[in-house]
Amino acid sequence: MRWEEIDVGEQSFDEQNRAVYETAEAVAPGWERRRAFIEDVTAPAREWLVRELAPQPGDTVLELACGAGDTGFDAAAVVGANGRLISTDFSPSMVEASRRRGAERGVDNAEYRVVDAQRIDLDENTVDGVLCRFGFMLMPDPAAAMSETRRVLRPGGRAALTVWGPPDANPNFALLGVALVQAGHMPPADPEGPGIFALASEERLRGMLAAAGFGEVRTEEVAVRFRYSDIDEYMAVTNDTGGPIALVLAELSDDERNAIVDRIEEGFAPFAVDGGGYEVPGRTLCALAS
Repeated sequence: MRWEEIDVGEQSFDEQNRAVYETAEAVAPGWERRRAFIEDVTAPAREWLVRELAPQPGDTVLELACGAGDTGFDAAAVVGANGRLISTDFSPSMVEASRRRGAERGVDNAEYRVVDAQRIDLDENTVDGVLCRFGFMLMPDPAAAMSETRRVLRPGGRAALTVWGPPDANPNFALLGVALVQAGHMPPADPEGPGIFALASEERLRGMLAAAGFGEVRTEEVAVRFRYSDIDEYMAVTNDTGGPIALVLAELSDDERNAIVDRIEEGFAPFAVDGGGYEVPGRTLCALAS
């Protein structure tokens, strides 16, 4: 699949949603394989979300875009046997990955559902808290998803979410994206479309949450760090988890791929550590809304 087939800039909502769905289904096995890596990297953001949401014993917590589910499972441990986690994702394959991870962790107070966060199939005033880690930015209509989030929350309920910060604070993603665009393998990102940096602006994120009906919004930047033994590991992780970029990489010739690898190796040089490997900084933007 070439980038022409996955570009969503001029598509209708339904077409965009279908493209996002197909990408999520395609990368779900890789996300499950890389679950431990992802959880290690994003642990500071995951811990922030659960801590700031502050679920209470007996609460019902909804997780949107759950992926392998660990953020929600941390909340499930807090709400206890009298509480409930609703672990959801747009991708059925992601939901099954979450179900398997829940069984591994011995979670017995969770239910698993396929849910489009832009059209949540729950009644109003149903849940006490909502979690969403790196999900809203990938949705064609994040404003609708935030409005739906507000609708299903009970009075006094809160939502905790995180997205990736700006490109200059996230070279792990930005360097590869720029290299692919400059080489002509993919178009520049549509600033109005779904993507890694779609909600990197604190002003835009706050504005959407306010428009969705949240009266109080607090944001905080949370740093993370990606650790790789070498560039080959970076490329392997990206192949498994990189969404549309992974699909583009899969279509490159050996010569095209080698040229991209050379660009990444040059860009990662400042992040080399003693003893080999790289530690690449990253920054998330977290928000608590009520």
